[in-house]
Amino acid sequence: MTSPSRRLAAILAADVAGYSRLMGADEEGTLARLKAHRRELIDPRIAEHRGRIVKTTGDGMLVEFASVIDAVKCAIEVQRSMELREPGLADDRRIRFRIGVNLGDVIVDGDDIHGDGVNVAARLEALAEPGTICLSAAAWEQVRGKVQAAADDLGEQRLKNIELSIRVFRLAVHAGGAATAQPTLALPDKPSIAVLPFQNMSGDAEQEYFCDGLVEEVITALSRFHWLFVIARNSSFTYKGKSVDVKRVSRELGVRYVLEGSVRKSGQKVRITGQLIDGTTGAHIWADRFYGTLEDIFDLQDQVTMSVVGAIEPKMRQAEIDRARRKPTESLDAYDCYLGGLSRVQERGRLATDEALADFNRAMQLDANYAAAHGMAAWCLMMRFVYGWASNPQRDAQEVERLVKRVEKIGRDDPIALYTAGWALAFVLHDVESGAALIERALELNPNDAVAWGISAYVQTYLGKPEVAIDRASRALRLSPRDPLNFSSNNAMALAYLCMGRYADSAACVQRSLHNYPASIAAFRVGAASNALIGEMETARKLAAQALAMDPDLTLDKVRHLIPLRRPVDMDRFLDGLRMAGIPQ
Repeated sequence: MTSPSRRLAAILAADVAGYSRLMGADEEGTLARLKAHRRELIDPRIAEHRGRIVKTTGDGMLVEFASVIDAVKCAIEVQRSMELREPGLADDRRIRFRIGVNLGDVIVDGDDIHGDGVNVAARLEALAEPGTICLSAAAWEQVRGKVQAAADDLGEQRLKNIELSIRVFRLAVHAGGAATAQPTLALPDKPSIAVLPFQNMSGDAEQEYFCDGLVEEVITALSRFHWLFVIARNSSFTYKGKSVDVKRVSRELGVRYVLEGSVRKSGQKVRITGQLIDGTTGAHIWADRFYGTLEDIFDLQDQVTMSVVGAIEPKMRQAEIDRARRKPTESLDAYDCYLGGLSRVQERGRLATDEALADFNRAMQLDANYAAAHGMAAWCLMMRFVYGWASNPQRDAQEVERLVKRVEKIGRDDPIALYTAGWALAFVLHDVESGAALIERALELNPNDAVAWGISAYVQTYLGKPEVAIDRASRALRLSPRDPLNFSSNNAMALAYLCMGRYADSAACVQRSLHNYPASIAAFRVGAASNALIGEMETARKLAAQALAMDPDLTLDKVRHLIPLRRPVDMDRFLDGLRMAGIPQ
């Protein structure tokens, strides 16, 4: 019997992240878009880099290359181009690929290939996050210094059904730029902590939002201690559902301490476990369990917070403890509605925003003094103005005014209520000065809130202080370095740079924003202007077209009335760039 033929090959495995969910939402549309991506982008790139498609499996494919460099260059170009496709779709609707590349020995069987070389590539693809590329060490050694890419060393990984551990490197690709690695951040000059999502041990997926809400309350309470540096919720939650290395989390978020734990809710009973780890050494600092009922939930949150704080810094002023133990509401039903609204806000999109608004309205009906619910309702109404979703702008503006007045009365000690109401006041009602004052009060109460710093950056630019805005947006990004909503802080920075006349820096911020959220209309508007003003007319016109696709009523007059820039020179720059990019009068 003739022994099977073998050869060394570069193998690329790719699939669509969340394909079953996408097909469940829109089977025909998803299939049509996937075929278009293959026809217009993927198959031509594979051919250009001399690859051979071995097989396709619905949403996935296996491709063989003679050269690892060709395989990785092809993967980078595909991922980079995919970041710019489907700009009009919400993030959870867009098709995004996961790619794994390996160099290994394969068994040749006609047109097919088999063996560990193929299996490792498939496992690397499963390990990759959407929009990224995972390489084996063997592949990375061949391309290091030969492609414009830096790699994040993920260390030795145990891959499913692979006997030996494999060292893995990850490339994160930015649209229009080189692949880059997540930088290691320096530790702040005060105690720093990240609270990871707690594991839901209830066996009920419907309890996820309850578990997430509990963690969010712990983060909020910790943030009120001015001597602590606390990573924002949206960065911590990028690790949700993943098996994480605490030391790696410490490096990626730039913190010394990491808190992780679990929640079990059964009927009216709740059990919380937590452990605090020094991420720089891996040493356990503290661990405990907390038992109670739903009526005790706020007390349980306080116990977790105080135990963590006591382990980090035993000597604290009692006033700071008292501020951190503020209860958001006495009504558990209102709290439940509020958590449901927060989970929908994270989804973005018009329908999710409307559903979140309904949740916050129900929370306010159950507790008329629930300040944070009032502020978040104002936030949802403001989003309607940002994206042009308001069917009755006058009615929505009147409701924003009512909510803001209510927050000013009942929410003077609630940072979330203050900064959400403040931004709605500045953006919707164009009372920028009063909105800025509410946001400043929120930052005094909670200097660790990344969202508040990012919002403040916008408002400082509106006030004609773009230099201050740059500093504040930078603080937001440092407090939440892995935040999926970082596009908003980058948009704020892009607008500030535009107002400073630093158009190339503005365009670079827009590029970073669109990497995080390719459907940001604010990024399209500012990017169209800044690229036009540096002479990048092709990019400017493309971004202007994407802005018009999302908001067909967009005109220069609409921008003039929508964005409350106080300095005429700032508005003139913005409108000149948009005019050059093709936005109509």
